[in-house]
Amino acid sequence: MQATAYTYDTGTRSGSVLLDDGTPVPFDAPAFDAGGLRLLRPGQRVRIEVEAAEGAEGAGGVPRITLITLQTF
Repeated sequence: MQATAYTYDTGTRSGSVLLDDGTPVPFDAPAFDAGGLRLLRPGQRVRIEVEAAEGAEGAGGVPRITLITLQTF
């Protein structure tokens, strides 16, 4: 799945991305570390891998990002 980097905190290595429909989805340090990145800037196009969030409120809940890498063409 593709998304656009929205926020990134270098101290916690966490942040959020925007899906193509504008939905923000947070990611944590383990997801960032799994991708091997050193830095992420807002606006960068990224590839994410997600798993469904269990027990989340709403229809289907918010997906949990398990990996974030730069999108390459």
